[in-house]
Amino acid sequence: QVQLVESGGGLVLAGGSLRLSCAVSGLAFSSCAMGWFRQAPGKEREFVAAISRSGGGNTAYTDSVKGRFTISRDNAKHTVHLQMNSLKPEDTAVYSCAARLVYFSSAYYTDPTQYNDWGQGTQVTVSS
Repeated sequence: QVQLVESGGGLVLAGGSLRLSCAVSGLAFSSCAMGWFRQAPGKEREFVAAISRSGGGNTAYTDSVKGRFTISRDNAKHTVHLQMNSLKPEDTAVYSCAARLVYFSSAYYTDPTQYNDWGQGTQVTVSS
């Protein structure tokens, strides 16, 4: 059974930091490209960050989070992280991680339809 379980969300003041984690089971994690997406009330799901199965410099970010958010992965622990710094009220949303088995080690995806498995999400609220 495939499971993606997010943690680390919460309430934080603007300018603060949070670190989200997504623990994956039931999948060959080291063969998965991973992504983080968010959805605010009344808005569509939005791409946040993605990382290839090999990690390293094979990452992508939406423009609004570049320089503030960092995606990383620990293949030994089957976990992907999203370090979020300098948070803004507009970052408030439910954040979900997603996984996709891939062949090419450098591939990553920004389109949510390219992912097969999703977590339930964790709420991030940034107050001004």
